[in-house]
Amino acid sequence: MRHTPRYLMTDPLEVKRLIRGNPWATFVSPASTGLVASHYPALLIEDEHEIVIASHFGRPDEQLHELGDHEILVIIQGPHDYVSPSLYAPGDLVPTWNHVTAHLYGTPEILSEEENYAMLAQLTDHFEKGTPHGRSLSEDEAGTRRAAKGTVGLRMRVDRFDARAKLSQNKSPEVRDNITGRFDETNAALAAEMRRVADQTSQ
Repeated sequence: MRHTPRYLMTDPLEVKRLIRGNPWATFVSPASTGLVASHYPALLIEDEHEIVIASHFGRPDEQLHELGDHEILVIIQGPHDYVSPSLYAPGDLVPTWNHVTAHLYGTPEILSEEENYAMLAQLTDHFEKGTPHGRSLSEDEAGTRRAAKGTVGLRMRVDRFDARAKLSQNKSPEVRDNITGRFDETNAALAAEMRRVADQTSQ
């Protein structure tokens, strides 16, 4: 990402919060055939002190990525949106894009078949817990185990990350309030992130 020290997000707890709230991730690998990108959910492993994620690839994506052979990049994209200069002070005409983004780097560990099934069950339970009449893989273990054979599980300890929360910190409080108010109407998640940053700055 562009080197913008003003917007750096360096707290691992904030990165964990971003992953937790935005689990649909982009996985990018520098494979021998060139860059390869795929999209899968990334589940934060909560009982780890470091940042650790688990996921799965549908076959044959793991071969295209040469998964486990090298470092990969996992992109977590939080709330984002266009910022119109109509919300700025008169004479300030340059638009921008507010966003919260993290780049995670690490070499994934390939899970065994049993570990993969356990991870898929955990992933399903995680996303089903807020659903009325949520389902579980255990309802048909034989059938879901057969389906799981079409996937390859991974666990990745994040060795380093590069994260940004670019949320109009370079603007005056009045302008930030204007932008936040607009996003209250159109992008509540981004408005909430702007308020978080403003609250942290004022402390």
